[in-house]
Amino acid sequence: MTRRSRRAEAPGPSGFLVADKPPGVTSHDVVNAARRWFGTRRIGHLGTLDPRATGVLPLAVRDATKLAPYVATEPKVYVGSIRLGIATDTYDAEGEVVRRHEGELPSEEKVRAALEEFLGEIEQIPPMYSSVKHGGEPLHRLARRGETVERAPRQTRIDRIDVHSFRSPDIEVEVECAGGTYVRCIAEDLGAALSCGAHLLELRRTRSGPFGLAEAVPMEEMAAAAERGEADSRLVLPQTALAMAQVELSEIDARRVQHGGDVPCPPVAGPPPRPGRRVAALDPAGRLLAIMDVRPDRRLHPVRVLAPVDPQG
Repeated sequence: MTRRSRRAEAPGPSGFLVADKPPGVTSHDVVNAARRWFGTRRIGHLGTLDPRATGVLPLAVRDATKLAPYVATEPKVYVGSIRLGIATDTYDAEGEVVRRHEGELPSEEKVRAALEEFLGEIEQIPPMYSSVKHGGEPLHRLARRGETVERAPRQTRIDRIDVHSFRSPDIEVEVECAGGTYVRCIAEDLGAALSCGAHLLELRRTRSGPFGLAEAVPMEEMAAAAERGEADSRLVLPQTALAMAQVELSEIDARRVQHGGDVPCPPVAGPPPRPGRRVAALDPAGRLLAIMDVRPDRRLHPVRVLAPVDPQG
């Protein structure tokens, strides 16, 4: 991007958009749409979703892209449907059927007992139909050429699997897990454990770190808001996504921080932040100005400074 194109970008506040991704579009498609809505190239997602999956897709907008390392990306929570008795090559309903179970399907009791074995620290082998790269090329491209390669297992963590309903052959589950977990793999591995095969019918992400469905905005609604010039009103304030103490700076100290200077820690409600911690520093108007380290002498040192932009434009 040239300096000229940067200057031509629409000004506006920084923050997070919690998009409610529909099925059939990629996470990158949503990023591209957001760039049009907000008139900026400075958009990044905080964790992809499979094209078939729906739900919470957090996007960092403008200077909030600097905050991605400080935003918790876990837990991830998904609600999905698993169909017993049919295995597919993609582990979901989009793939080709590779096995159909003949005979009686396992009982709800057996399914619940099998799911309990997935709790805790586990290993998953990434599906061939995934964005994981092998030799610099995404696995899904190799799979579409009919190639299968060895994939190293990956460590992940599953904290909770709740069965919401059991109407054989379909099961609705809610999964709380670490980032990088493939719910499709849970479906595939469940089918293998029960010797009947299974695949993921549909999947919806309901939470990603601090972002949930309550804040999520459908793409159609965002497009309409952008058309009315109201896209910025859908942003979540950046400080609300940071799990750290907040301090409010005086006007003089805020100007000093904008230029990279240290400032004394202002009075806070409750115990003062301890040395070694990080705090979110707000300007006198309550806007996030910087992420700051608390030094041993309790002075605050900026590690990320955001551009001071009025939310009203």
